[in-house]
Amino acid sequence: MAAAPAAHGRGRPCVITRRATFSASHRYWLPELSADDNRARFGPCGLAPGHGHNYELIVAMGGPLDADGMVLNLSEVKHAIRGEVTGQLDFRFLNDAWPEFDLSRPQGMLPTTEALCLAIWRRLAPHLPLMGLRLYEQPDLWADLLDDSMEAFLSIRTHFAAAHRLARPELSAQENDAIYGKCARPHGHGHNYLLDVTVRGRIDPRSGMVCDLAALQQLVNDLVVEPFDHTFLNKDVAHFATTVPTAENIALHIADLLRSPVAATGAVLHKVRLQESPNNAAEVFAETPLLGMVPQALEALAVG
Repeated sequence: MAAAPAAHGRGRPCVITRRATFSASHRYWLPELSADDNRARFGPCGLAPGHGHNYELIVAMGGPLDADGMVLNLSEVKHAIRGEVTGQLDFRFLNDAWPEFDLSRPQGMLPTTEALCLAIWRRLAPHLPLMGLRLYEQPDLWADLLDDSMEAFLSIRTHFAAAHRLARPELSAQENDAIYGKCARPHGHGHNYLLDVTVRGRIDPRSGMVCDLAALQQLVNDLVVEPFDHTFLNKDVAHFATTVPTAENIALHIADLLRSPVAATGAVLHKVRLQESPNNAAEVFAETPLLGMVPQALEALAVG
């Protein structure tokens, strides 16, 4: 009797994601700092009794397909995430929810986005074949992890509105039109740009931070948003007097502007993503791919 054919795709690697949500509050306040130092460092995030967020968690898992055509049974995945994470954190004050955030302990750290993501990893890792985690604290702030080595990616999102014209001055109108189409029209056109800035660094074991978030947000605002917002890029930003302000060139220039200032915060600029329209975006990586990185996991998290 002939053997049954192998199931299609069995044994082939695959990355799957599962989304979960929970609502929780937290406060940034270190007992070893004075009240004035805490206020200076954490601003409104240090106000008692704390503040809350609707968190969104994306869990990326990988492995070969089994005979049922699955990497994992999604019901078991759902129960693991609920039992180890969301069931314990939903409608809780994070500083009191888990011992990692007990600041009376020398090893306790603040429940920042990146520190919370790390604590979640360590709870899920014994139960699921993790490849990556993404935790959104809010739509314009999230953290990514690829392991539990204390290194994390922290991303912020902001926006600016600007006009531009795509044309090379040495070319004729007809030649520019052939390359850039409508974008070469002489009076330009505008976009509402979305800007994502991702930095990488080690999570501080006490502050729970990759870098000073407020400082990162301020330098992006000072170096990019304020100089670019409500401008005609070709005329108002010196760099684009001689460089065509395509989405790619704008993203490259933003990366160049941010690389050294981000390093001064203690983190490394990882990438810049500029979305020009719902259909058009450019990503620029400011550092070479890291040894040990799992690009499939990052891609899965990005669309999760």
